[in-house]
Amino acid sequence: MIVVGIVAVCIVLAVLAFLLPRLSRHPERGTQRSLGFGTRAASKAPGPAGRLLSKPFRTSSRAVSRSGSAGRRARWRLHR
Repeated sequence: MIVVGIVAVCIVLAVLAFLLPRLSRHPERGTQRSLGFGTRAASKAPGPAGRLLSKPFRTSSRAVSRSGSAGRRARWRLHR
């Protein structure tokens, strides 16, 4: 269920970044911030469990960042 949510957020951010590049930064940062809270909370688990629990949040954060930058990059290439 969470995977579907992250995929949906990535798609929305990519479209938003393509249509409104400057306005897409705020939602992207908000998503990054909420995933960062999850990463920090999960990493407080002891030992290797902390790394295992925080990895999905780090991966999701990276996906959100890449989808936003891909939308802005596609718009730049189209208007170049």
